Amino acid sequence: MTMNTKELQPEVMTGESLDISEQRRKELKQLFPGVFTETVNDKGEVVETIDFERLKAELGTFSDIYEGRRERYGMEWPGKRDCMKLIQEPSRATLKPCREESVDFDTTQNLFIEGDNLEVLKLLQKSYYGKVKMIYIDPPYNTGNEFIYPDKYSESLETYLAYAGLVDDEGKRFATNTATEGRFHTKWLNMMYPRLYLARNLLQEDGVIFISIDDNEAENLRRLCNEIFGEENFLAQIAWEKRYTRSNNAKRFYSLKDNILAYRKSDSLEFIKEKRTEKSDSNYSNSDDDPRGPWMTSSYVNPATKAERPNLIYEIKNPFTGRIISHPTHAWKYSREENSRHLEEKRLWWATCVTIDVRSL
Repeated sequence: MTMNTKELQPEVMTGESLDISEQRRKELKQLFPGVFTETVNDKGEVVETIDFERLKAELGTFSDIYEGRRERYGMEWPGKRDCMKLIQEPSRATLKPCREESVDFDTTQNLFIEGDNLEVLKLLQKSYYGKVKMIYIDPPYNTGNEFIYPDKYSESLETYLAYAGLVDDEGKRFATNTATEGRFHTKWLNMMYPRLYLARNLLQEDGVIFISIDDNEAENLRRLCNEIFGEENFLAQIAWEKRYTRSNNAKRFYSLKDNILAYRKSDSLEFIKEKRTEKSDSNYSNSDDDPRGPWMTSSYVNPATKAERPNLIYEIKNPFTGRIISHPTHAWKYSREENSRHLEEKRLWWATCVTIDVRSL
């Protein structure tokens, strides 16, 4: 076994012992990011604190958790406490295999599950807890028209499917978000919260979730995800262009895009990059046998003009001809200090037309 000597170096001693309470807070935040909130201390300063009543709820210990508390920053709505109870309630449903509808049932590496997504998410907890790399969901958009959501948490899967069909076998119409009710955010939040909470449990530590949504609930969804995943795990709010022309039927502004919110499970996911391909590698070569390996060039000229970036204007000397080079109209891409580093590391490549490129290894 070989080890780099750098790996054997002891940690720098600071003269202080490990702050165990701070370490425990960090560990708790990884497990329950939603219990951390903001409040005002006795000095009137805004500080991060733990909502112990909320922690009790997440651990399944219920009380009047939202009463008699000091004012604090957070997101509240009617039914939120019932959402936590619903999360804690075990599912007694069973997943049944459908061999006659399957392809290569015994050898396939894919899994397709049909049913109430809340029940399925609960059933997947035991087998797939912390094992999923990526989740993409496209939840119902709260448009105010036929928004489907059971009125009772105790509804069975059969009842849920009846909701999805809007009517049962007898033609009975179930409750929906009618036009007279408008866009009720409470119903939508009560539907989303348990599902997002359980989805987070399925993600592995470097996992990521993508959620499609329109402008009607984008704000509430982001606040909801900040509570469930932790605000520090927000990655991006991506604009997805769903059409390219304005609708002729629009009376006011018309949205050409929807949103995709991206969150990670924890800071274990630091970089998101695509793997290099043969095509991207083909841009690199090593015609001068540079010991640092294959390289490619990029222009040294800034798209900004001299007037726009006056701090990036300086003269460069051609080491082969001694000629002093300055661009007639545009600034350089890099600062004077960065240029000195490029010269020292021999990263500048001079073409015969006196164009300066920087060598990227």
